[in-house]
Formats: sequence, structure tokens, C-alpha cells
Amino acid sequence: MPDPLVLLPGMMCDARLYGPQIAELSSEAAIMVAPITGADTVERLARQVLEWAPERFALAGLSMGGIVAMEMLRHSRGRITRLALMDTNSQAEIPSVAAAREPQIARVRAGRLEEVMRDEMKPNYLAPGPQRFEVLELVMDMARALGPEVFVRQSRALQRRPDQQSVLRRTQIPTLVLCGEEDALCPVRRHEFIAQLMPQARLEVIPGAGHLPTLERPHVLSAILRAWLHAPDGAILS
Repeated sequence: MPDPLVLLPGMMCDARLYGPQIAELSSEAAIMVAPITGADTVERLARQVLEWAPERFALAGLSMGGIVAMEMLRHSRGRITRLALMDTNSQAEIPSVAAAREPQIARVRAGRLEEVMRDEMKPNYLAPGPQRFEVLELVMDMARALGPEVFVRQSRALQRRPDQQSVLRRTQIPTLVLCGEEDALCPVRRHEFIAQLMPQARLEVIPGAGHLPTLERPHVLSAILRAWLHAPDGAILS
């Protein structure tokens, strides 16, 4: 039996982001989805997850979840046994993007969360295909469920997030770096960079997927995670 798996959702997403993977993998490993909604800094979010996570566990995060996962590496003291970073960014927020979040926050506080989410989850973040509309509607439903205060806290956390390159260089656990081939928000080249930083990383690029491969190509993503979960230490590099 592999170690328990802790999943971290992306911004304004809940456990439904990983619904297909939970359905396909829960008979093989204990799976927990950690909300990253209760603080406005990445460090506090990372510490909150570590407070309730098992003593030793595999960790996978997508987008903002990957950002929190990288911060958890700073504080985990060997508790994380393997890592999956999906459709994410290891670098600090650039000033122009941080500044662009301010009008979004103002609009959300004025009651326009759905409008902001529809603007931000542009269809070109996802790969073309019949599943695009269904995925976007699920994203909107998750955002409505979490609400405006979570949007504000998560936006602040992203604005202030630290650069993680030095952390990744020191990480010696088997790591899966994965992204959708058509992710326009966190493109392939960013994941190539992450994989090059890490001594034990393997890069997987999923054709026909954009920023949310867990929902866009769920069975492919589940198969990759299954192999990652069950691989002996070091075998992920083969």
C-alpha cells in the first residue's frame, strides 16, 4: 500500500477538481484533499496543511496547490515521501501580475465574483474540445461555493508568495512535474524549468489538456498518478 496521498486544489477549487482521481485511486491509497482557503499567505497555508496531514505522505498540488506544496517542502522535515507538481509556477509573483490582482479583488468585494472568474478562467486556459464547457461550469460552481472572501485571501497569498527555486534544488524525493500541453496559464516551458531544477524529477506533458488536466484528461492523469504512487523510490526516473 502506498503512503497516504494529500491533494491540494488550485485557486477557487475544492475536492471536485480531483473527483475522477479520487474515484479511480481511492481503492489503492488513502486520499485526503486539503482546503487551502484559510489564510492569506502561502506560508500559513502550508503550515495549516502540515498540521493535519499524516506523519508521512505523498503530496500532489495543481496550480496554486502546487505553490503551497512547494512551500510545504520548506517545513516538512522529511514527512513528504514523493511530490507531484502540476500546472504550477515555482517563481514569485511578478509586480505587474500582483498589481493586476487589485482591481480583481475590488470587483469581487463589490459582488462580481462570477464575472471575475469568467474573465480569469478564459477558455484558452483549457484545451479545445467538447469537455471545455463542462469543465468551465464546474470551475464556476466551485468558485461560487467558496465565495468572495476565499478569493481575496488566495489572491493575497499569491501576490506575496516566495520564489521556490532554491527549495526545489534541495529536494531529493521522487518528483513528478506534470502539465497540460495546451496550458496557456502555466506553459510547458515553465515545467521544463522546474524539472531541470530538481535532482529526482520527471516531466510528463499531457496532450489534449490545458490548465486542468485532472478534469480535461482525467483517465490519463489518473494513470500517471497511479504509476507515481506505486513506483519504488528512484523508479520514477526510469
